This record gives sequence, structure tokens and C-alpha cells, in this order.
Amino acid sequence: MAEKDITLTVNGTDHELRVESRKLLVHAIREDLDLTGTHIGCDTGNCGACTVYKDGEAVKSCLLFAVQADGSEITTVEGMEDQPEAGMGNSDLHPIQEGFHEMHGLQCGYCTPGMIMAGKALLEENDDPTEHEIRENISGNLCRCTGYQNIVKSIEYAADVLNDREPPESPVEHEGASMETAPDGGVETDGGCTGPDLTREYPGGDQE
Repeated sequence: MAEKDITLTVNGTDHELRVESRKLLVHAIREDLDLTGTHIGCDTGNCGACTVYKDGEAVKSCLLFAVQADGSEITTVEGMEDQPEAGMGNSDLHPIQEGFHEMHGLQCGYCTPGMIMAGKALLEENDDPTEHEIRENISGNLCRCTGYQNIVKSIEYAADVLNDREPPESPVEHEGASMETAPDGGVETDGGCTGPDLTREYPGGDQE
């Protein structure tokens, strides 16, 4: 199988890779760069779990060959805390990460990295979307757990932060818990929470 040398700028860092022509971008991100926050779901572009931010737009990285992304700038969920908007809310996180935490926008967390990247793309284009616009934007990302309502609220939370409005209070009570970024770009808490278990790693834990 033919191989090609490519350069990807991922989360602000340049990487030179030698990849087979048939290698998908999602596999290059996960296997060659060890950025496992980008998940693999359907491999057919239907679920959106592999969504990343490429050259200013959300793309499903299972639908692109790595060689097609040669020279591109890519942001994965691991790079969200380094975005200019990070820290605008009540933590060091990007507002949309904070929104998913505060509004409990996830359960298993598998779809969450893709949802976050799709939401980022929407907020880059329109920082104050309506509920209808949010739902339309995430229609290409599937979630089997949440019923989507709190995902929508999470993106609305981020919009409030970006527009310097007071976001709604969390429906889950956090007593003494703090938020930190997990190694894969997700969010961890140190415990002290009441309500649904928020002590596990998220959004988007490692994929075996």
C-alpha cells in the first residue's frame, strides 16, 4: 500500500506523519497522535462521534482520508481548554465543556467529544443560536442516552457565557467539587457531588 508524508497541525502543534493512502483521519488522530478523545462509532459518517474541527468547520473524521487533511489545522476535544474562549466562565474550561458539565449534558459520554466539536463550530459561526438552530446543528450527531435536551441546554449555557450573560444554575448540586481537564480533554471532578454520579471522567473518556 502506498504511503505519503503529510503534515497536520493538531491543537496548535505541527506533526509530520507517514501514512498509508487509505488511512482515515480518525485513525491517524487516535493511533498516530494518541488523541483518543476523538471516538469511533459507526465508521459511516452517521453518528458524529468522530467529529473534529478542521480549518474552521466541523467534519466527521471517519469520512476523510488522512492525506486529504494534509496541511490542515485541526482541533480535537483535547485542545478545547487552549482555545481563546477558555476561562470565560467559572472554570478554566472552554464554555461548552463547562456547559456539558454544569447542565449534565451527557450520560455515557461516548458521543460527547463529537457533540462538543459540533457545538464549537456552531458557536464560532453564531455565538447566540436559537434552540432550533442548536437542534439543527447537532442533528448529525447521535446520542443514545440523554434525549438531547440537556445537550441543547449545554450549548445554550456556552452561548450565555460567550455573550457575557449569567448562565443558568446547574440542575445538579455540586458541593465542594472542582473541575479539571482529563488527559483526553474531558472533564474530571474530585467528588463531593450530589445527584447523578459526576465523579467519573468526562466528557468523552478513553476508548478501548
